[in-house]
Amino acid sequence: MDRRKVQACLPDKHIHLITEEDDAAIAGIIRENLEKYHLDIPGTAYFDPELDHLSGYYNSRPEQRAYFILTDEAGRVIGGVGIAEFQGCRHCVEIQKLYLETHSNLKAAIHMYEKYGFRLIGQPQTVVHGTMDRFYVKDISAEKIKGRYAKKHEFDD
Repeated sequence: MDRRKVQACLPDKHIHLITEEDDAAIAGIIRENLEKYHLDIPGTAYFDPELDHLSGYYNSRPEQRAYFILTDEAGRVIGGVGIAEFQGCRHCVEIQKLYLETHSNLKAAIHMYEKYGFRLIGQPQTVVHGTMDRFYVKDISAEKIKGRYAKKHEFDD
């Protein structure tokens, strides 16, 4: 993945690919939100060794990973989202299915996932964060992506 091409395609000047300068702010936001929902416990991103250096993790394999940072008008980091390879998805070469894990404490997040068409599935064999107890998938193979349709592959759920 060519980072310059990806950055040029981003629709908003307040979204950019993660850099080292974003690491402390996004780690703080993630920790603060996990604490708010009493998820500052083992088996969550709270204890991921990469959390304080997300730019290093995502930028170490740019062909398979990306982390997008959202900033406010003053340039302060206010959120982010990452995508990375997932071992529980056979034949995933392109983004064809979106998989996420969450916790039942995060009611607003669950509502949003369901509103946007994510389907609740059973716990996959491979789980990134063991404390998470809700797993969702969304098939985007039938959705138009930059004028093309992705091929459909089965998800291991």
